[in-house]
Amino acid sequence: MARQTDFSRGSVKKNIMAVALPMIAAQLLNLLYNIVDRIYIGMMPGDGQIALGGLGLCFPIIMLITAFTNLFGGGSPLCAIARGKGDDQEAERIMGNAFAMLLLVGIVLMTIGLTFQKPILYLFGASDEMYRYAGSYIRIYLCGTVPVMIALGMNPYINSQGFAKIGMLTVLLGAGVNIVLDPILIFVCKMGVRGAATATVISQTLSAAWVLHFLIGKQAVLKLRRSSMRLDAGRVKSIMALGVSSFMMSFTNSLVQVACNTMLQQYGGDLYISIMTILNSVREMAQTPVGGLTNGASPVLSYNYGEGSYQKVKEGIRFSAITCISYTLVIWGLIFLFPEFFIRIFNRDAELMKAAVPALHIYFFGFFMMALQFSGQTAFTSLGKAKFAIFFSLLRKVVIVVPLTFLLPRIGNLGVNGVFLAEPISNFIGGTACFVTMLCTVMPELNGKERGKTR
Repeated sequence: MARQTDFSRGSVKKNIMAVALPMIAAQLLNLLYNIVDRIYIGMMPGDGQIALGGLGLCFPIIMLITAFTNLFGGGSPLCAIARGKGDDQEAERIMGNAFAMLLLVGIVLMTIGLTFQKPILYLFGASDEMYRYAGSYIRIYLCGTVPVMIALGMNPYINSQGFAKIGMLTVLLGAGVNIVLDPILIFVCKMGVRGAATATVISQTLSAAWVLHFLIGKQAVLKLRRSSMRLDAGRVKSIMALGVSSFMMSFTNSLVQVACNTMLQQYGGDLYISIMTILNSVREMAQTPVGGLTNGASPVLSYNYGEGSYQKVKEGIRFSAITCISYTLVIWGLIFLFPEFFIRIFNRDAELMKAAVPALHIYFFGFFMMALQFSGQTAFTSLGKAKFAIFFSLLRKVVIVVPLTFLLPRIGNLGVNGVFLAEPISNFIGGTACFVTMLCTVMPELNGKERGKTR
């Protein structure tokens, strides 16, 4: 039997960790979906470096699919809030509507992507040589759009019910299959990047099947029923209103990556696109535990907010923020002291190493400030304050990073260093603004509700 965490009992810190630890493990495993592809591709004899850059050109498209997945999967806190109010029927309707939208949007995205992938990749900075690898990868990946979106988009609805270990097993299944299939398809079958994409699609399809099997089975508290999939405009709007914050984070990440690849191609060429692929990979590795902790805190905060346990909500916000900041300070120190170790995970070319080390130092400067953005965004999203979450997603990426990415390379001959410098500047400005605003709005509101409850 799957073990469920009761958010209404016990210490809020223990409840957060009970959900977060399996989610961190799940997200680390989920990271392997992408990271293991890059490791194997980067180590391909002869053309590993250019193939790695080609895979990096696919990131904006993959992030765009993730953005739409988050748009509907990001509505899972509504389920937790409804459960906190004791309305399981409404929670099932929310989940059913989210599934229907994931299915419909997945078909649309797959069709558009397969039709226009070539001009899109060239628009994103592909050279003729890099397109050979990028096109081969993305055509296969796009064929698996629907199972990818179902696996990633419906898993949060399992976590929102308190079944964090089931959510972890969703990712474990797919990641394990991906790790086994990658070397077989890439090297033994000599499929190269096509093998990496095929392994990813197969593994995500198995994860999607696992998710659906659980949600229609006996153990789920909230079941995926055909009747709950009947679309309701108001309900879909509510899901999207909350999920749009996560959507904007992924969408703007895609936008930033397009800007970075375009400027790096102009000022540094294919080598620096490969370096940016490595930097993005290291960043994903470094921030995954932060994402796991904050995602684990989200259903706990949502449930207690719906239940009216405002003191627990405040304790949860403080705990997750302090833990995230402490972790990111440690990981920043490790990256600063041992940059070569992180780069060699993906490629060991001497020319690439020489250029990548200073780029890594610039890109990760003040990395701990990123934790402020995650903590603030989680508090806003968990409490249903979508407008704040959307604003700060747009502020950091669209208002700060993208303009700086185009501007800084032209100032003082910064060139490619200007592209890498845009990220830490955005972390300092955007992270501080998000966290301080959360402290000045959410905390006073919780204090007021708590006082009103005790009268």
